[in-house]
Amino acid sequence: MGQTLIRGGTVVSMDLAVGDLPQGDVLIDGALIRAVGPSLDAPGAEILDAAGFIVIPGLVNAHQHTWQTALRGVAGNWTILEYFHHVHAGLATKFSPEDIYIATLVGALNQINCGTTTLVDWCHNNPTREHTDGAVKGLVESGIRAAFFHGSPKPDPKPGQKPFWEMPHPRNEVERLMKTLPANDGLVTLGLAILGPHYSTYEVAQHDFRLAREFGLIASMHCAGGEARTPDGWDRLAAEGLLGDNNNIVHGQTLTDAQLALMLERGVTFSLTPETEMLQGHGFAITGRLRKLGAQPSLGVDLESGISGDLFTVARVALASQRAFDNAESRATTGKLPDTSTVRCLEALGWITTEGARMLKMEDRLGSLTPGKQADIVMIRANDLNMWPVHDPVASVVMQAGTGNVDTVLIAGQVRKRRGRLVYPKIEQRKHELLASGRRILAELGLH
Repeated sequence: MGQTLIRGGTVVSMDLAVGDLPQGDVLIDGALIRAVGPSLDAPGAEILDAAGFIVIPGLVNAHQHTWQTALRGVAGNWTILEYFHHVHAGLATKFSPEDIYIATLVGALNQINCGTTTLVDWCHNNPTREHTDGAVKGLVESGIRAAFFHGSPKPDPKPGQKPFWEMPHPRNEVERLMKTLPANDGLVTLGLAILGPHYSTYEVAQHDFRLAREFGLIASMHCAGGEARTPDGWDRLAAEGLLGDNNNIVHGQTLTDAQLALMLERGVTFSLTPETEMLQGHGFAITGRLRKLGAQPSLGVDLESGISGDLFTVARVALASQRAFDNAESRATTGKLPDTSTVRCLEALGWITTEGARMLKMEDRLGSLTPGKQADIVMIRANDLNMWPVHDPVASVVMQAGTGNVDTVLIAGQVRKRRGRLVYPKIEQRKHELLASGRRILAELGLH
């Protein structure tokens, strides 16, 4: 790979040392950012004209069940309890490895289309090795940077079977995947999507925490959506020294402030999905509770079976809901609104860039336009009707931008979307395959 120069754009770097540039360049050498600054000299470099564009770091989607792409909209009217019944105990059981492959491939391609360059694929519908391999194949083929978080399915137990909450994470699969991932030149890496004490017995949680630590992997787990199976599990794990910076909590509404503080003290990260959480009944996102403790969340789409894959919208929902809470609290305690907005747009942009990188322990590689980091970059058309005029580039990105404004996406220096179109040759074929997969799965359960 040679050099590429993104020239003459408005650069939002998300790096305090680099700063933002009203008009600047980004020089890419192979897979890495070499320089960010005004009027860079790069003889022989391929030029990407960025005049009229806002150039930002690639977005990091910190939590998505990409295997549900063929079920788009199906869960739009379901509560979390209906979702568990219809999806995990029903639809999920009808997926073949090929269904997992096509859903993951198209879902990952859509993430690139939306400006996401790093996807945390939380795959918990993999009853066989072939299902797992189908998901990984889809991620690799898409060209996205992905953390494949290997999970476990959650069907209703059949007579004589152990329920899923008594099943420890399969060591043999972790060992197998450790030999094959990272894949695609390191773009696809491995993590664990474990049950955690909210969804398992303590013995299972203890086993899974130790397994993740043994292999040096991030262990991510849900914490919301019903009563915890092991309510005292978090305190017991902490007492055993098992809570640490390789642990990630998704949602977190059922945790007390004392538990949040304990976890943050030990380096645990939090990934929130505010749009899905409010729609399905988890509760309101814990953004403000984390901020009061000096922490910031990463954000994820969660379910394309329920909402769109647009991470800009997720950030806006998180920002708007938290400002609403802060405004209401101020009115209740002081009788007036705060003197200014309590959460700035720059902070919200950090939730879908730098905080996602930190959650993955990849902040030295991702999340900002910093020389030496991976060239994961998005160019947003700033002169589109819904964007123009731009007075504050950060506010414009967070408050106005959407998928339609994402013109160009580079991942590890490779162009994956250009002039508003994905650089993938079989989009229409894959769309037909996705439709056929979704229709068959729904038909098998009599859902329409």
